Amino acid sequence: MACGISCVDNALNRTFYKLGIFIGRHPGYFLIVPVLLALLCMTGYQQIRYEIDPEYLFSPIRGEGKSERAIVENYFKVNYTHRFNVGRITRPGRFGRVIVISKDEDKNLLRTEVWEELRLLDGIIQNATVHYDGDTFTYKETCARWEGECFTNDILNLDQIIGEVEAGDLNLTFPVMFNPVTWDAHVFPVFFGGTQVSEDNLIISVPSLQLVYFVTADSKRQDARGAAWEEAFLDAVGYAEDNGVFKHISVARFASRTLDHELEKNTRTVVPYFSSTFILMAVFSVVTCMMGDVVRSKPWLGLMGNVSAVMATMAAFGLAMYLGIEFIGINLAAPFLMIGIGIDDTFVMLAAWRRTSVKLSVPERMGHMMSEAAVSITITSLTDMISFWIGIASPFPSVRIFCTYSGFAVCFTYLWHVTFFAGCMAVSGYCEFKNLHAIFGYKVLPESVAIKEKRSWLYRKLNTGGINRDDPDNPVDNKEHLLMKFFRDTVASILNKGWVKAFIIVIFAAYLGGACFGLTKIKEGLERRKLSKADSYSVKFFDLEDDYYREFPYRIQVIITGQLNYSDPETQMQIEDLMQSLENTSYISSPLYSESWLRSFVAYVDRNNDYLNLTLDSEEAFIKALKDIWLFPANPFSLDVKFSDDGKRIEASRFMVQAVNITDTNHEKIMVKDLRDICKASPLNATVFHPYFVFFDQFELVRPTSIQSMVVGALIMMLISFIFIPNFLCSLWVAFSIVSIELGVAGYMSLWDVNLDSISMINLIMCIGFSVDFTAHICYTYMSSKARTPDERVREALYGLGMPIMQGSVSTILGVIALLLADSYIFLVFFKMVFLVIFFGAMHGLFLLPVLLSLFGPGSCSTYPEDDLKLSSVEKSYPHPYCISHPQLALTGAFGSKTFLGAPYKAYGDEKDLGLGTSGEDSSESSSSKSQRRQAIEDENTRRRYEEGWRRSSHNLTGQSQFQPVLDLYGQDAVWAKPAGKLPLNIGSSRYGYDDMLNIAQGQTATKKKFDFDPDRERDRRKSEENRPRKARYEDNRTFEDDEAVEEEYQHTNRYYMYDTSHVKRLSNDSHNSGSDSNNSNNRRKYSDESDKDKHRRYSDERRPRKFTPPEGIYKQNPHRSSSQHNLYYPRQPPQRTSSQSSLHQLRHMGDMRFP
Repeated sequence: MACGISCVDNALNRTFYKLGIFIGRHPGYFLIVPVLLALLCMTGYQQIRYEIDPEYLFSPIRGEGKSERAIVENYFKVNYTHRFNVGRITRPGRFGRVIVISKDEDKNLLRTEVWEELRLLDGIIQNATVHYDGDTFTYKETCARWEGECFTNDILNLDQIIGEVEAGDLNLTFPVMFNPVTWDAHVFPVFFGGTQVSEDNLIISVPSLQLVYFVTADSKRQDARGAAWEEAFLDAVGYAEDNGVFKHISVARFASRTLDHELEKNTRTVVPYFSSTFILMAVFSVVTCMMGDVVRSKPWLGLMGNVSAVMATMAAFGLAMYLGIEFIGINLAAPFLMIGIGIDDTFVMLAAWRRTSVKLSVPERMGHMMSEAAVSITITSLTDMISFWIGIASPFPSVRIFCTYSGFAVCFTYLWHVTFFAGCMAVSGYCEFKNLHAIFGYKVLPESVAIKEKRSWLYRKLNTGGINRDDPDNPVDNKEHLLMKFFRDTVASILNKGWVKAFIIVIFAAYLGGACFGLTKIKEGLERRKLSKADSYSVKFFDLEDDYYREFPYRIQVIITGQLNYSDPETQMQIEDLMQSLENTSYISSPLYSESWLRSFVAYVDRNNDYLNLTLDSEEAFIKALKDIWLFPANPFSLDVKFSDDGKRIEASRFMVQAVNITDTNHEKIMVKDLRDICKASPLNATVFHPYFVFFDQFELVRPTSIQSMVVGALIMMLISFIFIPNFLCSLWVAFSIVSIELGVAGYMSLWDVNLDSISMINLIMCIGFSVDFTAHICYTYMSSKARTPDERVREALYGLGMPIMQGSVSTILGVIALLLADSYIFLVFFKMVFLVIFFGAMHGLFLLPVLLSLFGPGSCSTYPEDDLKLSSVEKSYPHPYCISHPQLALTGAFGSKTFLGAPYKAYGDEKDLGLGTSGEDSSESSSSKSQRRQAIEDENTRRRYEEGWRRSSHNLTGQSQFQPVLDLYGQDAVWAKPAGKLPLNIGSSRYGYDDMLNIAQGQTATKKKFDFDPDRERDRRKSEENRPRKARYEDNRTFEDDEAVEEEYQHTNRYYMYDTSHVKRLSNDSHNSGSDSNNSNNRRKYSDESDKDKHRRYSDERRPRKFTPPEGIYKQNPHRSSSQHNLYYPRQPPQRTSSQSSLHQLRHMGDMRFP
């Protein structure tokens, strides 16, 4: 299983390595083709289908409310033209609604001057002129009608008696009263809000009043005309309110189109921030990608990272529109997220580029960069894509649509970064190879050369960069990154203190406690007011509605279907039991507010049976009497019975109950659930319904859907992390991190005034992918580290991942910070939750996980000998003589793509500047193949023996021989530092071949070769060297088995490996002073009178033979290499050697060397 999983990573490495080589050789194709594809996809915008219907977007696709509505409409279809009754509607329809409160100190509306302005308001609404499709009409021409009469607000007829009421001569009785003048039956709870009633049910004060106006909506044309009337209604009432037409009343307005308007306003509000976000991210990425080295800085690549993300997002949206997927306003949050994700990928690829050898050709550097970084962003992009794909299975269309567009955008951002942005990197690489200024493009000097030429300080700081090709390994041109050093030396040192660990654990416990407390306070459901902007006119309406109209909010329909004999007393008893069960719930009012045609009809017959003389024993007689004396056209009950086609049976009947004291979404959810449970428990085929139940279904589904999505997402993320980072313990830590972060986000979002609704569910699903980015890889970096103590593992993990985590978190937050300015709940939720997940993820990765891993991870319970710990401290101060101590030193030779055993190699001392999402010693991508290490203990012991052997053979660290050969064990480069008195007199500035090195090691005198450079001679020598047989060329330099890369290299490079120690300063106290001879063209050093032979003898005597040589070889495995790049060598000579033989063996079998 492990081998099979590792093959996935190996295959990706090889594929991206080849892709990087191809991009490096042909960058133009990858710059032009993505641009053309983006332009082609953008043509899909002409196919856009913009969707703003709140019911479609925020209600479940297969919710019970929609099924219940289908049942009601099947039997009781609303007729807006002739028989409209507001309590029996099945859809909101087209309407206008106003809520009126008093402007005066006297909040009671039962005053004459208030009623006069109410009549004025009614006239403004009814006389509002509408222009649509060439027609001009008012409310009277398009109003909903009952028996030919417009739907009116009969409460306004109180103006006939309002003077008497104000004077106290007439009392209004609650809840129903007949007007003594007009004989209208006024149902006060429908119109009055917040009514104060005495013990005698007399109305004392009315602080609020509402008026409703319905228009016809039976057909599409009528619906369109109704929408036009709503626009005129909103404009007319808004103009009157804003211009001070009313002196005593304040009016809040609302229409069925209001939510559509608000969603559209939300969309328009966020559009202006695209440009500012792009500028902000561009500045951040440009500044972050700059360095003190003006050649290695990549400001233009930081900008192109933004361009790549924007171009990919636009192309993805265009393709989705071509596929016919609806577009919604929430999708505009995706570009902000994609810019953040794209910049993260940019940082990863730039970090991988900086870890490649500057000596390699651009195609080779691209290959190494892509093999490492492309797999890293593959992991992070795959987790993000899968989290969005999980959202596509959501029952809410808004979630599906957003996740579809975002999934396309993540996929395209990934593809554009491994093609278009990679092509930009190749072009930048060629500029770096030519040592061109990163911004202005002219050639500059390396800093080391500028120092030698004694350039000014300002010139060196602002106009130098790159490396000196003649001396690429000098420390001046290869400085350590300050921020990475800060995380290793400062942050890690603080975290390794005991009291700091205890403090962080206490903070984590408090964090979990706060999250759990927040979970108990979480609210479910998307409130309508939150779909509106904060400055919208609808917010005032929603606030007044919540304050005054929550006592009697919903008129609920109870539908009974099936073949029932309503004349049967048992059937009548079952229906009555159902009604009483519903009326006895805490959220349904008393029977006084219920409507039951059966209850009323049976009671009427019982009261008047003396003169009616009716017999209701049979179904036929029951139906005949019902039609004749009760269901006459003017009676609203005639809308509640559905007869069969022949009129002999009742197929369905409807009853009405009144909801009471519903104050928030939790009450709405509980009420709907209780009413449905009662109907399901009844022996009748009963259904409850209200048009808003379609919206209330989200309250019931959002919690289980969110939990299911998070659990499935967490399991999938664990599986993905195990595939790419095959370590079971790491997978457990990843699962722990996901659960902790998701728990924190869910808990603290409720404390930050975010409900659990379809909008927050989108973010919770999205957060699953984001929570993996910072945690999975730092876990594996720690656990795969070969450091022996937890403190050193923490230092290594933070050194590699501290800066990328910081860059990635800051870039993502900056990408969505513009949503904070949009002043919209929808986009504000996106900002809040993205901020929470990024902040918690970064805190887990930078502080919590290193502490927990150091306490409970591998090596936390182990103890080490004091000598070993001291030795480690010595090694920190004095690196091994055969490792490169600078992080940016050569990874390979200067002559191309030298490989070992078919795998690209890196330097022994290569520091690990890991990018976001990386997880191994060199990278998370390539390091996943380290699962092939099947002999970890043996490898570690071998490494220790190898290091011990080098320490013993390299002289005393504090003695005269501090300068030792610095070899690239996997390449060709080495620097021969000439200790004082250790080399023959005639070395000076002469150059020696490989055979001379062997002679020196054997105690013989090297053959002096005067080196007067002649271009013609050098060209002839190279040509003759290339014509030599391959076997002859390798005869004296047997180190590794040849492969195709080595053979290609030898066909194009010079194989004379010569050394020059003239640049090495002599620091020994007993060395002789040397001067410069101006008449000597080679600038030979002057030595003392000591003979070359004496000097060489002294040099050979000081080198001690190694006390121990492992039987399996001088070295078996480099501890700083991934297992896929382990270099194994088995010596051909017996282990017992003399001092000179040991030195000869080291020179022959350490790899090819070139001495500058």
